[in-house]
Amino acid sequence: METLLPPLLGSRPGLNRPALAARMVAGCIFVGFSLGKFIRHRAEASSFDAYGIPFPDAATYLIGGVELVGGVMLVVGLGTRIAALALAGDMIGAISTAGRIEGGPIHLGLAPLLLATMLFLLWAGPGARSLDSRLLARGV
Repeated sequence: METLLPPLLGSRPGLNRPALAARMVAGCIFVGFSLGKFIRHRAEASSFDAYGIPFPDAATYLIGGVELVGGVMLVVGLGTRIAALALAGDMIGAISTAGRIEGGPIHLGLAPLLLATMLFLLWAGPGARSLDSRLLARGV
């Protein structure tokens, strides 16, 4: 387990500030979009149905949960690479469904940008002021 900690929790040297900024901005965006899936659940589920997503009601809650938990994980910097991987998959799904059906600046502008940001975080790690770096320092 100890051999997994540095690659999983560590950050690439010199990228602490960019990774911190990427985590904070993207995390807040994901949390904001996730809340819409709960607050405007019927409208979101209807959109999921139009995109051809199976079980749109349950899928809306599932994706909302992934975005909420993943977004919060990014903001606090806990399990950053795991959250980034899950949210990258989420963005691939958004681009290939909503982007294909509706297009627009959210699905074909913001979603690819968030995907690129998640790929950056997978590579760079959590950056400064993250729980991941504190855990790594403690050897947990």
